[in-house]
Amino acid sequence: MQGTVIRSSGSVYGVRAADGSLVDCRVKGNFRLKGIRSTNPVAVGDHVVFDMREDGTAYITEILERKNYIVRKASNLSKQSHILAANLDLCFLVVTISHPATATTFIDRFLASAEAYRVPVAIVFNKTDLYNESEREELEYLTALYESIGYRCLHTSAAEEEGIEVLKEMMTGKVSLLAGNSGVGKSSLVNAVAPEIAAKVGEISRTHDTGMHTTTYTEMFEFMPGSYIVDTPGVKGFGTYDMEIEEISHYFVEFFELSKDCRYGNCTHTHEPGCAVLEALERGEIAPSRYQSYLSMLEDKDEGKYRASE
Repeated sequence: MQGTVIRSSGSVYGVRAADGSLVDCRVKGNFRLKGIRSTNPVAVGDHVVFDMREDGTAYITEILERKNYIVRKASNLSKQSHILAANLDLCFLVVTISHPATATTFIDRFLASAEAYRVPVAIVFNKTDLYNESEREELEYLTALYESIGYRCLHTSAAEEEGIEVLKEMMTGKVSLLAGNSGVGKSSLVNAVAPEIAAKVGEISRTHDTGMHTTTYTEMFEFMPGSYIVDTPGVKGFGTYDMEIEEISHYFVEFFELSKDCRYGNCTHTHEPGCAVLEALERGEIAPSRYQSYLSMLEDKDEGKYRASE
């Protein structure tokens, strides 16, 4: 039988079968040994083959080919990955200028990983009702920066319903992932877009102004016919996975466009003479924050370690 994974809670996967029924499935231990170095070889959004046993249990036996997926390095297992979701039409990266603040390093690492695995991304700047004047200036600056690169940016506030209709329109007819740090308001946006979904709203830790995990597992909800939201737990850091040093600049779209004019074909954009990227940085045509994010990813590879978002 075939179906789509709509819930992942660790050892049990909720699979929606072709007839619409929900089947709880497990995977055998040896399934994890088939060249999949991941903490979760089966992800929400995966199309799978599963077998029903006579005793009523069900086991996933095969993952069908993925069109894309979003992946990060597992926090405590440097040689393994963690797949957030698979077979996505669009990913909404939910970020906040404050309450809590999202680091541009985190944003850029996420965007680079999404580029590497062919996942389209829109950036959602949430909680706009809470920003003071200087934070609104930062909002406008970052919006202009990422739109100039080619990423669509939305401004949203679940409390004031700002941007909710646009968000809902963009999700219509698609499988959409909402991702971001803990506390940025993903669950509140889910509730604003689809009130019938009983997503819990987390409280912000007043001590550290960082989010407390509300969503404890990844789940896909159908909120309109043919329209799905994948809600994920918040993540603290975004370690990039399975990228070679010479590939990283390819996933910074403005760097890749400039790199064809570099003097050397294997330019790392760090010290080489005739580097078009460094020249553009000096002219102010590349944002320093983007370049610092790029250097931090190179450092990941040089030191072979996981780095949380700075």
